[in-house]
Amino acid sequence: MIVFVKDEFMTDVKTKKSSLAILTLMASITFMAILAELMPSGVLPDMANYFNISKGTAGGLIGAYAIASAFLGIPLVSITISWNRKLLLEILLIGFACANLIVGLAPNFTLALIGRAIGGACAGTMWPMITAYAMELVSKEEAGKAITIVMSGITVGMALGVPAMTLIGTIYGFHLEFLALVVGLVLIAILCHLYLPSVQGEKASKSNSPFTMFKNKGVLWMLGLTFLGVGANYGVYTFITNLVSDSQYPSVATAQFFFGIGSVISVLLVMRFIDRYMYGIMLAVFAVGACTMLLFVFNHAQILFHIAFILWGLGFGSLSSLFQTATAKQVKEGAAVANSLQSSSFNFAIMFGSTGAGILLGQAGTRAMLLASCGLLVLGVFLTYLCKKKL
Repeated sequence: MIVFVKDEFMTDVKTKKSSLAILTLMASITFMAILAELMPSGVLPDMANYFNISKGTAGGLIGAYAIASAFLGIPLVSITISWNRKLLLEILLIGFACANLIVGLAPNFTLALIGRAIGGACAGTMWPMITAYAMELVSKEEAGKAITIVMSGITVGMALGVPAMTLIGTIYGFHLEFLALVVGLVLIAILCHLYLPSVQGEKASKSNSPFTMFKNKGVLWMLGLTFLGVGANYGVYTFITNLVSDSQYPSVATAQFFFGIGSVISVLLVMRFIDRYMYGIMLAVFAVGACTMLLFVFNHAQILFHIAFILWGLGFGSLSSLFQTATAKQVKEGAAVANSLQSSSFNFAIMFGSTGAGILLGQAGTRAMLLASCGLLVLGVFLTYLCKKKL
């Protein structure tokens, strides 16, 4: 009996280690995906000079990605819902590689835009699918933890990957930066082919169609919370350089360092508690975010700014995993389709949030932008309280 229990325990330990290794490999995919999305922002002036266009026009490289992701994600996820998850992920990784190869070798701006749009379409399909894939690999009780591990690639990518790639682009040119990403994507695609388990998709049916998801009140609540949380945070983050400059803070790099610390802590906390305390975490994310914006507005001490950036990372760092887990929780089947709606809400929130923040910044200054963000986050606290039973 003792031997049996020991063997069973060892098998369980090995299974958990194997699952962690697989989820970590999947986290490397989200790491590369966030690099693919954000890399142009760090080398936009160089790309504008190379293509002989204005910086404003070059910003279309970011817009094309977001628009393709927002509009094509839902139909592409619906079309591919029955596909084998592993095969689809491999196809998407190769798609990402081809998209970035096009941008890296593009002789003109139009071709670069096409490459970015292809990348956006792959992202719109990948984000919701990879969470559904991760949920299939663990028990229902550990679904939130699995999604948090997979989505931790976003946090690491924003904190370390994007600055590192920007440095490569600044020193060696954006062409080499994009080609380096291509190599990384191909290597990860090979590892996925070798080590990821094969998981069948779902049969397309009325119950997992986008139209059915739009009738699900729980899903609609999560779409609204996603829009508020992401729009409020990304709007300010887009203009972090203005925030740093107006507050006479040492540098953007210092701000990102403390923000990164908060983000890492956020991921670790959410990973530990999300499956048991979803409501409390959601409430805390909005409340901490609102307090952070007020701290930015009324604070003048540098040490408190350090704390504010850490708090911002705490409230911002796990938005993707939190909202995707909460959305998936609202459905019994069709998690990928539900999260494709959430992903679209996420992308639209970035577009509207950054646009609205830019308008407020231009007309009324940083203070107005921060107060508007605070107002949205306070509204998020109220709505989270109203949908407590859904969480």
